Amino acid sequence: MRLFELVTFSVRVRTPVMALERLHTTLAEAVPGTTLVGCWVSEIGPQNQIAVLRGFSDERARQGERERYLQAADAFGLGEFLLEMTVGDYSLFPFLEPLAPGEYGPFYELREYNLVPSGLAPTLAGWQKAVGPRTQEQYSQVYAAFYATSGQLPRYLHIWPYTSLEQRLDVRTRAVADGVWPPENSGPQLQNMNSTVYLPAVFSPLR
Repeated sequence: MRLFELVTFSVRVRTPVMALERLHTTLAEAVPGTTLVGCWVSEIGPQNQIAVLRGFSDERARQGERERYLQAADAFGLGEFLLEMTVGDYSLFPFLEPLAPGEYGPFYELREYNLVPSGLAPTLAGWQKAVGPRTQEQYSQVYAAFYATSGQLPRYLHIWPYTSLEQRLDVRTRAVADGVWPPENSGPQLQNMNSTVYLPAVFSPLR
């Protein structure tokens, strides 16, 4: 899979548990060409948010699923809880392969960066050079990174699993100190950076 969609639901206070129960049912329904990658609820950052990452076999499958849920009365079963829903389309960085479904967390950090108008190509070049050293055994794995193809552009999303917040701090500190991260020439490409730490739903393929 190279094409993905990140749907972020903002739900009412004290309803995420009930909302996840609904999503457990609705996301389990078979949709041709669509694969559930991860489902998480926010822990650090904006609260009462649920993020759903799905992959698609091709653009036709992604657009077909988009049309299906936009025209449905309540495709995800969240109507009574939902405050806001945002959707972003993403393409996988061409030199990366996502991790297989499994247990890598439970903490998943989703980082999204808005870039200067010419910033995507230098960002891809820097990542291609640096991601190998950054994901060696002494540091930590990245689930994947994607560049956005809708919404505010250019921007990109990268997802990092950690077994603990202590591991996150340790790895990030050492990677910078060792000079393996951030990628070369990445700073001049950035306009702003946003990060949210999530915990996986019990049914999430990435846990």
